[in-house]
Amino acid sequence: MAHLSRLPGPHDRQTGRTQGRLILAAAVALALAGCATGQGAYPSASAVVAAGRANDSAHSVLVWTARSPRQGVSAISGMPILLKDNIETADMPTTAGSLALANNAPGRDAPLVARLRAAGAVIVGKTNLSEWANIRSSDSISGWSAVGGQTLNPYDPARTPCGSSSGSGAAVALGLTPVAIGTETDGSITCPASVNGVVGFKPTVGLVSRTHIVPISHSQDTAGPMATTVRDAAKVLTVIAGSDPADPATVEADARKVNYAAGLDANALRGARIGVMRFLKGYSPETQAVFEQNLKALRDAGAVLVDLPEGPDGRVIGAAEFKVLLYELKHDLNAYLASTDPQQVRTRTLADVIAFNAAELRETVLFGQDTFERAQAMADLTDADYLEARATSLRLAGPEGIDRLMRDNGVIALIAPTTSRGWTNDPKDDDDMQGSASRLAAVAGYPHLTVPMGFDRGMPVGISFLGGKWDDARILSLGYAFEQVTQARRPPPGVRR
Repeated sequence: MAHLSRLPGPHDRQTGRTQGRLILAAAVALALAGCATGQGAYPSASAVVAAGRANDSAHSVLVWTARSPRQGVSAISGMPILLKDNIETADMPTTAGSLALANNAPGRDAPLVARLRAAGAVIVGKTNLSEWANIRSSDSISGWSAVGGQTLNPYDPARTPCGSSSGSGAAVALGLTPVAIGTETDGSITCPASVNGVVGFKPTVGLVSRTHIVPISHSQDTAGPMATTVRDAAKVLTVIAGSDPADPATVEADARKVNYAAGLDANALRGARIGVMRFLKGYSPETQAVFEQNLKALRDAGAVLVDLPEGPDGRVIGAAEFKVLLYELKHDLNAYLASTDPQQVRTRTLADVIAFNAAELRETVLFGQDTFERAQAMADLTDADYLEARATSLRLAGPEGIDRLMRDNGVIALIAPTTSRGWTNDPKDDDDMQGSASRLAAVAGYPHLTVPMGFDRGMPVGISFLGGKWDDARILSLGYAFEQVTQARRPPPGVRR
């Protein structure tokens, strides 16, 4: 669903450029600037759509719509929201960025979309993404899709927007909407949120329904909010969380969900013991320096920080995770394709998609489909190799990873830089992806929040807060308290707050 292609093979980096210019969204930003977040506080849907259509020239948004919402009364009534284009809506096609799904319009809302509409949110369009959520190839390009072209980073168009929720991150950064929905399998909410300077929250897997979302892995996939503030992310999560009979992973969601916005506490850091994941390496010196400055801010706010020099073996977890994703991609994508309208989607299996891509030059002009081909070669989900890989990855990331680190050190959360600055788009430059905090929470299925913490060579970087299963409210509250203390977010050049 939102896979950061870092698992064995080349890092997820820009390896070329296609058409596209930086989004110029001043009109929308001005319309939203200064609006209090509450009922009736937002500009009309028609104003947002008109301004967006007039100003979006970077393939951040694939399609805008002016469909009227159901009139619900909630904390997000009237809020304009964009959706990543692997999430189905009744009024727009859902392509996952692939020409194979260009006509995929079965006329149904994903349950999370139905929840947003019922609460009065205004779905104004679909955002571009890394095609097939970055899972097609080990050389996939963050923010590029054959349907939408290349999304660029609004802080510097020569640098990556990261993926795969690239358009969602860039659109929120530029003020097209205060919130967009992204999806993540490993890093594809949190990385684009970090490098685009916005808040991104990956919930506990099973808190938000995945039904009618183009999948990668039922073990790790989830949707989540990307927003300018933690409070707006919490408001939206409150609405989209909940059980769905069609998604067995969500059986506990109704019992676990709370009002996440109401639970935010500006004093949550006071007395909180938090583990610093020193065992995560590879960050740029500049990002590490920004992180150290923010550790002081956390201490000043009353947090008790505990250095954690050792953690689980990331290479072992990553190898097992990648194997799980290959097996589940074949199974889950085949099931999704079978649910689409055969008159609209002629590719009924992963094998069909591979054949389509091989025959369609627009799909493979920049990179191939080696990961798809590896997935197609996998057996079914009863295979002992798959079962062992899933058990290993889950155990090492969850019970023997995050759970053990928190229990043995008496901490309630874990922190680290999310990643370093957005790396260059130039394939000849060695400024590659540097450091990542996403894997443990992604594999374990635990919550992961990134909040802007400052800048690395003028590019935004975020701090990650990780917690245990169903610790979503606590993690959001800690991130909110950090946000209130630091106020580190700055909009891109030329965009008003």
